[in-house]
Amino acid sequence: MQVTSRAALGQVSDMDIRLLRVFKSVVECGGMAAAELELNIGTSTVSRHIKDLETRLGLTLCRRGRAGFALTTEGQQIYTETLRLLAGADAFRASVDEIHRRMGGQLNIAVFDKTASNPQSHLGEAIALFTERAPEVNLHLYVAPLNTIERGVIDGQFQVGVIPGHRSSDTLRYDELFTETMLLYCGARHPLFATPHDAMDWDALRAHAFAGLGYHSPNMEISQQVRLTRSATGYDQESIATLILSGKYLGFLPDHYAQGFERTGQMRPVKPELFHYTCSFFSIVRRSPQASRVTRAFEECLAAAHQAR
Repeated sequence: MQVTSRAALGQVSDMDIRLLRVFKSVVECGGMAAAELELNIGTSTVSRHIKDLETRLGLTLCRRGRAGFALTTEGQQIYTETLRLLAGADAFRASVDEIHRRMGGQLNIAVFDKTASNPQSHLGEAIALFTERAPEVNLHLYVAPLNTIERGVIDGQFQVGVIPGHRSSDTLRYDELFTETMLLYCGARHPLFATPHDAMDWDALRAHAFAGLGYHSPNMEISQQVRLTRSATGYDQESIATLILSGKYLGFLPDHYAQGFERTGQMRPVKPELFHYTCSFFSIVRRSPQASRVTRAFEECLAAAHQAR
C-alpha cells in the first residue's frame, strides 16, 4: 500500500505570502492565463507558483485542463483562509504606518453597483481629494453585491464599503452619504409598456411577474412590504435590467441607471408617482479594531465631497 505524505506548512514565510497572493489572483481572475496580465508574469511562471504552493501545503488546490479552471474543495477553503491572512497582513502594515504617522500601502474600497451614474454620488470627487492627500496609497476599487461588501468589511478584506442602507450591524459604523430614487420599470415587450397606468395600484401590480434582488436589501424589503412575489431573481442591477428588458418581468431600478434604456425606448417607468422608493447610501467601516490613518482619511474625503453639495 502506497502512503502519500503531506507537507506540514509550519511557519508562514515571505515566500508563502507571495505564493498565496499569486493564488488569490488566479482564483479571482478565473485561471492562470487570465491572471498573467494581472500579475505581469508568464503563464508558465504562474503555473509553477501554484504548483509550489500545492507542494508546500500538501494539497491539490485547483483542477486545470480542457474543462477549464476550477477550485477543489480544499482550494476553496485555502482561498477563504488566504483572504483572512492577507487582510491581517495588510492591517499589520497599516498599523506600522500608523505608528510612523504616514499614509502608504493599499486601501481596498468596495462599492455597490451602478453608483457612478447617480448625480447624488460624489465618489469620484472623494477619490480625487484622497489621492491629493495620500498620493502614496495604492487604491483598489471593487464593485460587489451588498452582502459581499458587508462581509468583506467585517472580515477585513475591504477597509471601506459604500452600500444602500437596509439593516444595521453592531460590528460596523455607518455614515450617510447620498440618496437614490428607485422606480418600477417594464420592458418594451411587456403588456404594460403601451397601456395607460392611471388605474394601476399595488393590488393590480401583483398580477404581473416581478424580478427582484436575491439578498437582503431595500429592494427585497419593499417587495416584501407590498407583497410582490419574486418570479425571477437577480444578484445585481444589471441582471434586474436584463430581466426587465425580456418583457416578461417588472422590476425596480435606479432612475439614473435606467435613463439610457428609456431614451432608446427599451423600457419605461410604471406609474412613478406611486411605484417608487428612495434609499440612502452609507459608507461603512469596522468599529474594531480602530480604523487606520489611511481609512480615516478616506472617510473624511467622502464626507467632504458629499457635504459640499
